[in-house]
Amino acid sequence: MANQEMNKGLEFLRSRLEGARRLVVLTGAGISAESGVPTFRGKDGLWKQHRPMDLATPEAFQRDSRLVWEFYNWRRELLFPLKPNAAHEALVELEKRVPHFTLITQNIDGLHQVAGSGHVLELHGNIWWVRCTACGQTYEERTVPLPELPLCRLCDGLLRPNVVWFGEMLDSNVLGGAFEALETADVMLVIGTSGTVQPAASMGMAAKRAGAAVAEINLDPTPYTNIYDVGLAGKAGEIVPRLL
Repeated sequence: MANQEMNKGLEFLRSRLEGARRLVVLTGAGISAESGVPTFRGKDGLWKQHRPMDLATPEAFQRDSRLVWEFYNWRRELLFPLKPNAAHEALVELEKRVPHFTLITQNIDGLHQVAGSGHVLELHGNIWWVRCTACGQTYEERTVPLPELPLCRLCDGLLRPNVVWFGEMLDSNVLGGAFEALETADVMLVIGTSGTVQPAASMGMAAKRAGAAVAEINLDPTPYTNIYDVGLAGKAGEIVPRLL
């Protein structure tokens, strides 16, 4: 029965994708987990007895910049050898087939760009980019590891990871671009996200209200599984390539 439901869902999605001119994809931690990226959630989500959520704040950086950079350097070293998986690669192929494609991601690992995705909106920033706390410049910095307290190559100010920390606002241009794409989408894929973190959690419903066919691909059920048009339970790396 599960296989029958899966095949039915895939068939429906393929038929909608064939005629789609505007495809929006939202990805979360689930797609990256299949490449080996830790999710930092759950009972094992500790780093040196610190909860990552306590370190990913402006207050923590102000209080102990060295500790926060030690945490982010550790994360960068974990991510450095990791590669995109079959789901990332299938999304690159989908982008080639649809005239207007927008990829919105909650992930900061940059794996979509490494795979070859072009139009990526990063809601929470990118761990491979840094921002100067003095002059405000941002640039890509893939050196691993960085110094304990990395300095801006332009003005020698203290750098910080160019990610959105707890308590900070999302980039209004990125958010605006995401909701603009949702309003005109023909099809939306929601992949590997729990549907609990706003504003990403409400994006599928925004697309559905605008008339898009919305499909969820996730290992576990979410609050939206029975509301979207299609719910496909399983690994993104196995299901997304089948859409091709």
